[in-house]
Amino acid sequence: MVLPLLKLGTLALKTLSKPLASKLKQQAAYHPRFRSFIISIAQANHRISTRMQRRIYSHATDAEIRPLNEEKAVQAAVDLIGELFVFSVAGAVVIFEVQRSAKSEARKEETRKKELEEMRKRDEELEKEVILLRHKLEEIEQLAKGRGLSGILPFKHSSTIDAKAAKPA
Repeated sequence: MVLPLLKLGTLALKTLSKPLASKLKQQAAYHPRFRSFIISIAQANHRISTRMQRRIYSHATDAEIRPLNEEKAVQAAVDLIGELFVFSVAGAVVIFEVQRSAKSEARKEETRKKELEEMRKRDEELEKEVILLRHKLEEIEQLAKGRGLSGILPFKHSSTIDAKAAKPA
């Protein structure tokens, strides 16, 4: 029940982050100090991406790169901010899912270890019980021999039982 609701919640968070990013983009364009900051970021991004494209396509890299006009710079910056916001939300959701999955796997592994340990303990208890029953059987055989009942009661010799137990099929 919890897993489907958790998945639905993360999907809703991703979906809601897109309109939130667009609202953030709208507000970023109106504040003067923030506007000048994002323009400088957009211009730096423009210079870096233009240089990379020129290197990729083997064009002259020493040519002057003309800056974007103010409106294009603002638009590029708010688009970058919006994409970064959506990407950050998606990344946080992925990290959350991975951690949740790791915790779940750790719990399962712990349960398996406990079950295995219980099985080992049960095996040791059964082994002790088998040894105890063998000793009791030997005592009964000794008592039967001592009273002369070895011909009346058909006991198998413990040495043949031990030989069969030593040779697993």
